[in-house]
Amino acid sequence: MQSFEINKTDLLRIKIALEGDDAQLQAVLKEYHSSEIAILFERLPQEAKERIINLLSTEIATEVISEMNEEDHPEELLIGLHPGKRTEIVEEMDYDVATDIISQLDKEDQQEILEDIDHEDATSIRALLNYDEDTAGGLMNSQVICVNINLDKKEALDEIIRQSEEMEEFYTIYVVNDTKILQGIVSIKDIIKARGEAKVRDLVQTDYVYVKAELDQEEVAKLISQYNLTTIPVVDDNMKLLGRITVDDIIDVMEAENTEDILKISGVSEDEELSGNWQDAVKSRLPWLIINLGTAFLAASVIRQFTHVQEELPIIVAYVTIIGGMGGNAATQALAVTVRRISLSDLTDRQTYSTVIKELSVGLINGAANGLIVLAFAIFYDKNPMLGVVLFLAMTGNLIVAGLTGAGIPLILKRVGIDPAVASSIIITTFTDCIGFLLPLWLASQLLL
Repeated sequence: MQSFEINKTDLLRIKIALEGDDAQLQAVLKEYHSSEIAILFERLPQEAKERIINLLSTEIATEVISEMNEEDHPEELLIGLHPGKRTEIVEEMDYDVATDIISQLDKEDQQEILEDIDHEDATSIRALLNYDEDTAGGLMNSQVICVNINLDKKEALDEIIRQSEEMEEFYTIYVVNDTKILQGIVSIKDIIKARGEAKVRDLVQTDYVYVKAELDQEEVAKLISQYNLTTIPVVDDNMKLLGRITVDDIIDVMEAENTEDILKISGVSEDEELSGNWQDAVKSRLPWLIINLGTAFLAASVIRQFTHVQEELPIIVAYVTIIGGMGGNAATQALAVTVRRISLSDLTDRQTYSTVIKELSVGLINGAANGLIVLAFAIFYDKNPMLGVVLFLAMTGNLIVAGLTGAGIPLILKRVGIDPAVASSIIITTFTDCIGFLLPLWLASQLLL
């Protein structure tokens, strides 16, 4: 089965069906999975979305809204529905999904939804709303299956059956004491295979991984990836079980974090939505472009100091742009690798040192290789061996600087508490441009004039 992508045929079918009666529209919708309908919603107007949701069963409608991208604002669709339909959908949702969507609404709309739904559901969602959305608490689902450590096999199985009626799927059973303090985990397989007289306390695994509710979601993702977990429990400072985070939640987190890093490295604010309008894009990008303009003036001031070199050796100008551009490309490569390493793990001092040395070595080798090419070009095309030597030294030097700054600057920023993905690009561009202009012009002034 291939992944679903929007095409003109699908959109045309939906739009034609929307022009017909409800029976025709329902017949077309049955041919699409809920996640596919959520993707189609990206291209449909709000009134069409509301009509479709109202025609779908509560179960399918819940899945569609749950699958919608945050940028498509599922909360606006939810709040626009008839209160009865909206209540059914929210009560059908997992608590973590419902919380994520409801949290995007203003307080008045949140209160309206929570007052309409079941009291137990509302209480659980309100509790989750108190956590920062980027933490384990904001990510977790408070619906868990847990059994008391004092139960025997039959009692535990009965309890699991009772609790599982409210859950679509579960991976792990959590073991708690009388005050809900987490004691460990146990698998359903171990319970089923155990002897009839076995107690839960004899089956519990006390060596397990857990997270505190305040832990950043990126750290949660690292733990789940490191230990190959399908789910991880969330506890408070007293080890009281609060909820669980599943691997499907982490996939969304990793995608969001990767997107955020890519945007930051490119000088785009993380607040800019990928599908946003041009006004938001300008507001997000213009400040960074103005800062870049300032650094470009700084680099241009280097060229101004060597006007006599440009007048006596005009050909050097063409090579200056090549060397500056190569330095920028090399620095971007080193920056991307280093930021990714930082995002995956906290580097030790030794790993930090080895990262810088590696990029220094790569810069030296790549600089020398490209420098030789430029040297050969200057000899055979410009008939000027000494110019080739100048360009070789400038190219090698600038790519060494590119490697050092591409690796060193994000590591320094991380050490002082600044997000390396945000500020590194501008600082590195300034370094490589300035050095890329300075080296060939200064070397030419010393060796050729």
